[in-house]
Amino acid sequence: MKIKLMPFILIVFAACSNNVQTVKMSDELLRDKIAGGWAGQTIGVVYGAPVEFRYCGSLIPDYEPIPWGQGYVKYWWDKKPGLFDDIYNDLTIAQAFEELGLDCPIDSLAHRFAYADYHLAHANQAARYNIRQGIMPPESGHWLNNPHADDLDFQIESDFIGLMSPGMVNQALDIASKVGHIMNSGDGFYGGAFVSALYAAAFIESNPAKIIDIALSTIPRESSFRQCIEDVKKFHKKFPSDWKRTWFEIQKKWDCDYGCPKGTFLSFNIDAKLNAAYIAIGLLYGKGDFSKSMEITTRCGQDADCNPSTVGGVLGVALGISGIPEFWVEPLREIWSLNFEGTELSLEKGAQFSYNAAKKQIKAIGGVDGNILEIPQQKIKVLPIEQNFTDSHPIFRDKKDCWMKDTYSFDFDGNGFVVYGGLVCIRNITPDYASRVAKKHLGSEVFSQAELYDPYIAEVEVWIDGELDHVSIMPMKAQNRKLEPAWKYMLNEGRHNVKLVWKNPDPKQYLIRINDIVYYSSKRNTDNYYYNK
Repeated sequence: MKIKLMPFILIVFAACSNNVQTVKMSDELLRDKIAGGWAGQTIGVVYGAPVEFRYCGSLIPDYEPIPWGQGYVKYWWDKKPGLFDDIYNDLTIAQAFEELGLDCPIDSLAHRFAYADYHLAHANQAARYNIRQGIMPPESGHWLNNPHADDLDFQIESDFIGLMSPGMVNQALDIASKVGHIMNSGDGFYGGAFVSALYAAAFIESNPAKIIDIALSTIPRESSFRQCIEDVKKFHKKFPSDWKRTWFEIQKKWDCDYGCPKGTFLSFNIDAKLNAAYIAIGLLYGKGDFSKSMEITTRCGQDADCNPSTVGGVLGVALGISGIPEFWVEPLREIWSLNFEGTELSLEKGAQFSYNAAKKQIKAIGGVDGNILEIPQQKIKVLPIEQNFTDSHPIFRDKKDCWMKDTYSFDFDGNGFVVYGGLVCIRNITPDYASRVAKKHLGSEVFSQAELYDPYIAEVEVWIDGELDHVSIMPMKAQNRKLEPAWKYMLNEGRHNVKLVWKNPDPKQYLIRINDIVYYSSKRNTDNYYYNK
């Protein structure tokens, strides 16, 4: 990695002959800021790695050290390649825009995303499954088709959008609307749009409070996402020197996950707005100090690597890579030009993709390219309102801890359900079997890879109130995996029976795990609705 420290070049606001305000910055500064964004988000991911989801619903105490030092980035690079999922997802879509153009169709982006050769989870994996089943955007990210729609997946992988839209918030929103509905909708979409706008604004504004105001102005006021971040601002004003008090007030009001089957009624929470609140807390209380901002955000807990990744990336843009303390940048040099696992993509390539796309976007809106760039400023627009889980309130999590061998049925009162579980292989895989599978597909003996190529696909009929609703297709192959066996929202309120019928069972090799069932109702749970039945 070759990073030269550059003198800071002032951004100049000017008015064109038609009275449209423009931003002027040097081409050199644009590169510095883009590199800072990619560097900052990667630093944040690694910094939070040892505490990711170790503190769910609680602060990370001050006495717990969060390490950093020489060789630390490479250590996590080798130890846990999947840690960098938000970075390589960013890079995949950034590469698509590089190769297919800024106006590339949404289906092309969706296929690049769905058929990339790496691990995905939550809303991303649910969307990948949908797309591979022929359910394309925006339906692939809609909450009726994706129980994880309010999860933070788009939020943690939208950084590239702002990096290709320097000072162009509206253009960032246009791209976000295109990409974000691949895997999310509602607050899950707003989280990514908010982050995209944070990055775009950070090119022309260095004050974190003003950056947040610009980004938040794009989100509809009536959305729960906007209301949550407005609360962070309100409590910051009330408790300007006590970030922990603000964290506590946000927890009291907003620590409730409506959608994610893994987190609803549990302490695990990857709801976009709650984790975005942690981002806002870090930016506001960190006051532009890279180290302080990173630590505050990380110690908020939950997704404690992805949230500081966003903060690090936004401040990396505001400061430029030349302005990030060398203490943080030095360990990153070892992996700057290395390709992420399952890709042919590196941070170095990502920075170049972002630079190329940014220059194209500047020219597309009538800006001036050259050694000194001129970027016209537009009135910032507000996104349309969309809200998930309307009239669908979680009322109970029913712990089952059982196996389905052929059929499984249950009754409930409400208007929806989601079964949390999955297809499991119980075959006794001997070393010889693993070797045969691995050699066939990989040319080497890799036991852990055997399941990746398992061709079995379970077919499960989902009967609701005596009528066949749909057939749930459940591949065993890891990348094709369906995360939840079955769900259905927006039924008529009342008593319902659900029966799952496994049409092609192979109980000597496969079982379907039923961990929990989450029930929904049009009535809120404040009156102990479920327990009073």
